[in-house]
Amino acid sequence: MLEVTQIGKACHGPGCAVQRSVGQCVMPSHGIFARVLRGGAVGPGDAVRVTCRPLEVLVVTLSDRASRGDYADRSGPAIEELLRQHFGGSRWPLALGRTVLPEDPRRLRAALRAALARGTDIIVTTGGTGIGPRDHTPEAVRSVLDRELPGIMAVIRTRCALTLPQAALSRAVAGVAGTTLVYALPGSEQAVREYLDEILKTLEHALMMLWGIDVHQQAPSLPGRSR
Repeated sequence: MLEVTQIGKACHGPGCAVQRSVGQCVMPSHGIFARVLRGGAVGPGDAVRVTCRPLEVLVVTLSDRASRGDYADRSGPAIEELLRQHFGGSRWPLALGRTVLPEDPRRLRAALRAALARGTDIIVTTGGTGIGPRDHTPEAVRSVLDRELPGIMAVIRTRCALTLPQAALSRAVAGVAGTTLVYALPGSEQAVREYLDEILKTLEHALMMLWGIDVHQQAPSLPGRSR
């Protein structure tokens, strides 16, 4: 089982030094780079099957009232909508799950650890990033992170605060847990849309970096697994 990591470099054509030396190029004009995920025997005539690994995404809404059914969750569906719009028709097939939890940091940590154990690629939470007595999402998220990504949230807070000063009070967090990207967003639907508008600009690049894939020679489709 191989994972495609990069499309092979393009042939240099008639100006190639190899072709000038020997009269014809001995290298293939097309190819791919791949890494071995599981070894095995390969022989002439073996079938090759190409499959796309879906991008596993989990959206978690933190709201006591929404979890009790007092009102409908709007921020979680907005995140799902924006992700589907962004990746719809692209190289990234989505496997998207969504859940609503009360503002309980213990339950959130358990949900995050379970998602990480499943190999989830992206986790987005909404709610609990303020300074109220029940706002513990940043602390719960940080407890599972290996590295924080403070820059993107600082940029978003600054931009939002230009028109809404209280946006500067947000404690939204972004970071990496293993090879999973984790974003903790504010709870309002408007804030979710404003934050994702910036996050989506760097999301694919961040995934490629985490997976150790050459971001300058990216494959034209999601790194697939072929046998």
